[in-house]
Amino acid sequence: MSYERVKEYFESIDMGKRVMVFEKSSATVEEAALAVGCEPKQIAKTMSFLQKEGPVLIVAAGDVRVDNKKYKAEFHQKAKMIPWEQVEEQTGHAPGGVCPFVVKPEVTVYLDVSLKRFETVYPAAGSGHSAVRLSVPELERYSGFMRWVDVCGGA
Repeated sequence: MSYERVKEYFESIDMGKRVMVFEKSSATVEEAALAVGCEPKQIAKTMSFLQKEGPVLIVAAGDVRVDNKKYKAEFHQKAKMIPWEQVEEQTGHAPGGVCPFVVKPEVTVYLDVSLKRFETVYPAAGSGHSAVRLSVPELERYSGFMRWVDVCGGA
């Protein structure tokens, strides 16, 4: 299960205590914010896209949406989300628990600039009942991201 892999990863870097597990669902931004006890905008949601080169994850603040024009300008192709039934196969995590940690090797992770407003963010931890508390520099360090992008709007 992907939660166990993510938990093991954070244990291996002495950050296992940052991983939170909830009885109630944290699969949506709103549910995660309630479970964590933060504002929805602090949830670092991970969206999965399929590009010509392979699967891509974009981690963004919970209060923004992908802006199709910005996405196309950045990646030179239309934003095409991975179909729900293919997300786990493509990324290594099931919908609701997709996160930028312990992903399949062919997955490229990008962080959206919408996250830079916060000191602390809460991405999922591999299941729809988990999250991990990280500073933005820690998210950079532990996500293995390729680079920062500006592909969202609406904040």
